[in-house]
Amino acid sequence: MSEESGRRNLRMPNDDELFAVVTEHNGGNHVRVRCEDGQNRMGRIPGRMKYRTWINEGDVVIVEPWDWQDEKANIEWRYSGQDADQLRREGHID
Repeated sequence: MSEESGRRNLRMPNDDELFAVVTEHNGGNHVRVRCEDGQNRMGRIPGRMKYRTWINEGDVVIVEPWDWQDEKANIEWRYSGQDADQLRREGHID
């Protein structure tokens, strides 16, 4: 974090990843997300995140859409509320 501006270096999506917002929790390891490309997808929370990172409705996440089923995606990263606010201020997400 830089001392004077309060800006943190955040993880940004790779070429095949998108920003998304969690709109609904469907139980287990599935959530419904609205991606930055305008599509609603079923997001799968991988086992490495399932019990370590709690994902709630309204959270900003990075998803990687499946190559063989475009209506599904894996959740790759969850931003904290403070990090999501920084992304909005910088114009990365709406």
